[in-house]
Amino acid sequence: MSAVNLAATQILGNLGSIGYGLAAIGPGVGIGIIFGNGTQALARQPEAAGLIRANQILGFAFCEALALIGLVMPFVYPTK
Repeated sequence: MSAVNLAATQILGNLGSIGYGLAAIGPGVGIGIIFGNGTQALARQPEAAGLIRANQILGFAFCEALALIGLVMPFVYPTK
């Protein structure tokens, strides 16, 4: 019985790492979309560079906050 419990504990610990890896995919895709579309917008309207760049930085900050939340959650809700 103890070997089964030990194996289950190891699986749960590894699932936390897999969960963070999956949680990092969303912000990574979001950051790529933000800067890809921002580059296209700068190419189309160079006179709006200040506004576009400010919105890019704001969007990047929100996406990065999601990645940091995904990093912190395994520590907030540890496995038992």
